[in-house]
Amino acid sequence: MFTTFAQGYALSITLILAIGAQNAFVLRQGLRQSHVFWVCLTCGAIDAALIVAGITGFGALAQAVPWFETAMRYGGAAFLLWYGWLSARSAWRGGASLDAAADEQQPLFSVLATLVALSLLNPHVYLDTVVLIGSISAQYEDRVTFGFGAVSASFTFFFALGYGARLLRPVFANPRSWQVLDTLIALTMWAIAIKLILF
Repeated sequence: MFTTFAQGYALSITLILAIGAQNAFVLRQGLRQSHVFWVCLTCGAIDAALIVAGITGFGALAQAVPWFETAMRYGGAAFLLWYGWLSARSAWRGGASLDAAADEQQPLFSVLATLVALSLLNPHVYLDTVVLIGSISAQYEDRVTFGFGAVSASFTFFFALGYGARLLRPVFANPRSWQVLDTLIALTMWAIAIKLILF
């Protein structure tokens, strides 16, 4: 039982560790110390819902609706291009510091709406959770334990990233660090968008 849990945990954490739009957003909110708990909880809950969907066999839905993947791919690419442009504009303007960023907190609803869009408009999240984890779980007799391991990895990672980001706060007291971070976020968003378009 523990081995099955550990294998589900290891697979999920490996997939989540890749730098992506969602992780960059959580890191930024963690640095700002803005709505960190709700951001981490939302990320974990989204992953949990998709993993459960994959394990219970809903992965076949994407195959049954041919246009679903294409619509998600281009919609996700458009959103990522727009969000990347916002980060690039912030990097170009510069002048932001950690203190100023903390004072400019967005409303919780706005933050979570952006997070949900970043999470669900990326078709790769469905490939990783619903399709990949769902199909691999079929190889195990105890799919529930495997899924519980995968879900646990997601919550562990996002809370560690969100709350661990404060360890970098001394670095981000320097406005130049924010420019570098915003530039990296913009490039990450655009790279993912291009990959989605050329998929």
